[in-house]
Amino acid sequence: MDYSVFQCPKKIIYGKNTVNVIGSEAAVFGNKAMIVTGKHSSKKTGALDKVYDSLKNQRVDPVIFNKVESDPSVFTVREGVKVGKEEKVDFIVALGGGSAMDAAKAISMVIGNGGDILDYEKIQPKTYGVPIIAVPTTAGTGSEVSKFSIITDTERKIKMLISSNFIIPEIAILDPLLTMMMPPQVTAATGMDAFTHAIEAYISKAAQPMSDIFAIKAIRLISSNIARSVLKGDIEARENMLLGQMYAGLAFSNASTALVHSMSRPLGAYYKVPHGMANAILLTEVMKFNRASCAEKFKVIAEAMGENVEGKSVREASLIAVDTIRSIFLDTGLPVSLKEVGVDKNNFRKMAEDAMESKTTALNPRKPTVEQLVEIYEKIY
Repeated sequence: MDYSVFQCPKKIIYGKNTVNVIGSEAAVFGNKAMIVTGKHSSKKTGALDKVYDSLKNQRVDPVIFNKVESDPSVFTVREGVKVGKEEKVDFIVALGGGSAMDAAKAISMVIGNGGDILDYEKIQPKTYGVPIIAVPTTAGTGSEVSKFSIITDTERKIKMLISSNFIIPEIAILDPLLTMMMPPQVTAATGMDAFTHAIEAYISKAAQPMSDIFAIKAIRLISSNIARSVLKGDIEARENMLLGQMYAGLAFSNASTALVHSMSRPLGAYYKVPHGMANAILLTEVMKFNRASCAEKFKVIAEAMGENVEGKSVREASLIAVDTIRSIFLDTGLPVSLKEVGVDKNNFRKMAEDAMESKTTALNPRKPTVEQLVEIYEKIY
């Protein structure tokens, strides 16, 4: 039977100061929560205190697990599972950027299914873990609405992609005020991450009509607000970026991503290049590689970015799309080359081989070879 399935959280709450409703929303899950967050930023910005107070006001006892690093590791997940079991938590509040969300999902999954996080590199969880309330403090990953978690095995230097409907958060709470403290480079990197999610979800082989709606809406919002959010950071731009990245999250959670993500994971695993920054550096060149294979979709992308393509051929419009994508990237002020972020060109072949093994490569509209991936890395070195 030929059909599509669209998955998303049971509830999405959006608006200023919605962080204050976490306690009332959480009470249904139990009276003990584990807040999974990063080491410093959520405390520094005051977001952690707001979540903590909201839970306490509803007589929910919070346990803080604030050991999540920028690329959550196998060891961190194991420690989080240990804390969660010892404290007998009823649910998890994931607070922060994509790293906190990814760690929370993995911790929840292992608590609910048993075993070790490494087991789930090859097998699927059989049931839900403890419920998750996801509260993003960055506008980029869309992880608060997605079925994906990326966990780094530092010993093997690989990023494991875990995909399961069982790890989609129960509730996503999007408060744009929590994103106001993001510094410009984080705003740029997370915004380009979301931009990449939207574009790749739209051109993915697994794209479907419902995911397309969210992908195009995300492209429209992000392309017109990312530079403003980086340079000015005003609340309107922040609101639009938070919505845009959420739409992108809904799109790629159901349509997946493609080659940019396959090629960016080795950059993080080998050289600790932040995920959003890696995607940003790769995006234009990979889209040049993909353009001819789905030029009609690139024309739609150009229109969504506000380009006037009336009277243009499909080829002309698709080329305009690539140029506009690059222009948006350059406006962010992020590094433009792999050399700038410390990547060793002698490792390109190994990175390309790793990227070829990624599941998202199979969903790319154009099938690459290892040699072609090496060439892409070389072009942006």
